[in-house]
Amino acid sequence: MNKDKHQPAEAGHAGGGDVGLARPGGISYIQLPALDAERSADFYEQVFGWNIRGRGTPHVSFDDATGHVSGAWLTEHAISREPGVVPYVYVSAVDRTIEKITAHGGEIVRPPYPEGDLWVATFRDAAGNVIGIWQQGPR
Repeated sequence: MNKDKHQPAEAGHAGGGDVGLARPGGISYIQLPALDAERSADFYEQVFGWNIRGRGTPHVSFDDATGHVSGAWLTEHAISREPGVVPYVYVSAVDRTIEKITAHGGEIVRPPYPEGDLWVATFRDAAGNVIGIWQQGPR
């Protein structure tokens, strides 16, 4: 991974200090399979507010909404339609996020279910990859 090429636009957190991508032991970069990188970019931008870079180029990439994870969509990778390694995205409102997911071409795999004080769900993104979401607190 080229550090400069994948540096997030805004790298910080509420606790102060610039943590960015270089966090020892932290997941900082992910490659997501895509059928159409532009379509996947639109999906994640609309559903989760991710910052998209490289539109109209062969390397469409992103920074998540926190600036702590960067990545790219790759059309040469196999779509993950069956759960294997499943990344989960934290959301503030699981039901509102599910509405966005379905409105932008995603499909709910497992509707929200409780895990202690969390609400968890899984979905297929615009390409068909299984991804999870979770919310803490009351639904």
